[in-house]
Amino acid sequence: MSTIFLSPSRYVQGPDEMNNIGAYAEKYGKNALCLISNGGYRRQGAQIEASFAQSGAAVVFEHFNGECSMTEINRLVGVVKEKGCDVVIGVGGGKIFDTAKAVAHYVGCPVIVCPTIASTDAPCSALSVIYTDEGVFQEYFFLPANPDLVLMDTSIIAASPVRLTVSGMGDAMATYFEARACFRSEATTCAGGKVGVAALGIAKLCYDTLISDGVKAKIALEAHACTPAVERIIEANTLLSGIGFESGGLAGAHAIHNGFTVLEECHHMQHGEKVNFGTLTQLVLENVPEEELSDMLEWMIAVGLPVTLAELGVTDTSREHLMPVAEAACADNDTLHNMPFTVTPESVYHALLAADAYGRAALGQ
Repeated sequence: MSTIFLSPSRYVQGPDEMNNIGAYAEKYGKNALCLISNGGYRRQGAQIEASFAQSGAAVVFEHFNGECSMTEINRLVGVVKEKGCDVVIGVGGGKIFDTAKAVAHYVGCPVIVCPTIASTDAPCSALSVIYTDEGVFQEYFFLPANPDLVLMDTSIIAASPVRLTVSGMGDAMATYFEARACFRSEATTCAGGKVGVAALGIAKLCYDTLISDGVKAKIALEAHACTPAVERIIEANTLLSGIGFESGGLAGAHAIHNGFTVLEECHHMQHGEKVNFGTLTQLVLENVPEEELSDMLEWMIAVGLPVTLAELGVTDTSREHLMPVAEAACADNDTLHNMPFTVTPESVYHALLAADAYGRAALGQ
């Protein structure tokens, strides 16, 4: 099997970059569909309109309905065709990006991703995570190309709720451990090849950046400051994690996240928060040395990520309640099978219980 490395065509990160969205967009099309939430339009709509007014392109806004489902994707494909748009822009968070990428694929036009938060590694990937209309994980939809442009306005991201960037750290921290597992098992990555040294190196750099700058960035963000540590964490959450997971592969952490989507009480939790507990569970499955487990628990707690089931909203830890999570995580079409050993619903169930126990012990509960 060949090594395959993917990345977006262009990645731009810096303060006030949203002011330039019109100038960037006109390089790809003349009539842009901007997919954005109602709240996002209230916050950034005027800024985007002002930028397009100074460009040679027009913009049409369409509000996102909340889930990256085939129902929503098909609706938006119809809107793009009706409005005659030739470029799609997704402004907001992960489900908006994934929807925009899928819509652009189906209509055959360029896509620009403009995160207003740094909560996931979705912006850079040639992948859309498809959910049902009710928010339950359905499938990974692999796309033939990465976004044409990823535009990160760090002024906007630094002003977003701190919890969202911290959640992004949880999503990003899984990158190295999943890539390491895929490297050991010689699994096929999301890019369709095996893990190369470049992807594994980027995944390790992502880990190192989170360790060195994660707590500093959280404290700075709580003071509404955009510091070099914040800039580095935004890049780690988005670019390093995005390239690292796609070309390095997914394994236990994200599969266990997908398992948690069957529990309604977890739906209010952020993607990266559930992934973080998935990382902890994967480390239990791997039976990593006590020092590595303790170091990760210490970091997770220091940045404010959940390390217990109760913190995810799960108070019923009975076998009857948790076994559906384990079974969903082990689905044939999910990535838990990329681990370098056989994993079963039974072993995942016990790892969930143990991860919760380790988390409670680290919290002194």
